[in-house]
Amino acid sequence: MPSSLTSRLLFLSSISLLAGCPSDDKCGPGGAPESGIVASDVDVTLTYGNLEAGINNDCGDADAPEGVISVSIHGEQVGGPGLITLCISRPDLIATQEQSLGPDVPGSEVHVIDVKGTVDDCTYDLDSNRIPTGKATTAGMCGVNGADPAGFALTLDGAVGLVRTCPTGPAQTVQLLLTGRSAVAGPPS
Repeated sequence: MPSSLTSRLLFLSSISLLAGCPSDDKCGPGGAPESGIVASDVDVTLTYGNLEAGINNDCGDADAPEGVISVSIHGEQVGGPGLITLCISRPDLIATQEQSLGPDVPGSEVHVIDVKGTVDDCTYDLDSNRIPTGKATTAGMCGVNGADPAGFALTLDGAVGLVRTCPTGPAQTVQLLLTGRSAVAGPPS
């Protein structure tokens, strides 16, 4: 007859599997910083945090299996009025493999919807004529469509074009690296 400790461990393992997380995986951001996504080059650094996920079906994939709903991620610029908005078409895939960053068009895996920021009286706005590049991954994403309230960690390794507008001189497009790892709060339960 199994000990009560063995029975309890088997019970907890079963609950973990039913919740959408493998027993050897943890749900949640796993110590990822709250403000870890950065858009930068040698002249500027825009930092984003307070990322929140929503199961909104904003960028659904027509080829996704039934029941897969896209996940939108919204965040704020640290110390400024800017924002970042992404949309993951296939949360069922990004939970286990890297996905490509791309524009907000059908067929993109992780849509870069918007990136804005302000530094030193200059504003930065997403340049829709430049295609975002790179990869996105998650860790600790659990539940159907990543809907676990524990949230997850998002890692970006790419680049994005932004139009820089300053009080003097003409507006110009700059290519910024879009990198880092940040906690993403899960949708409310």
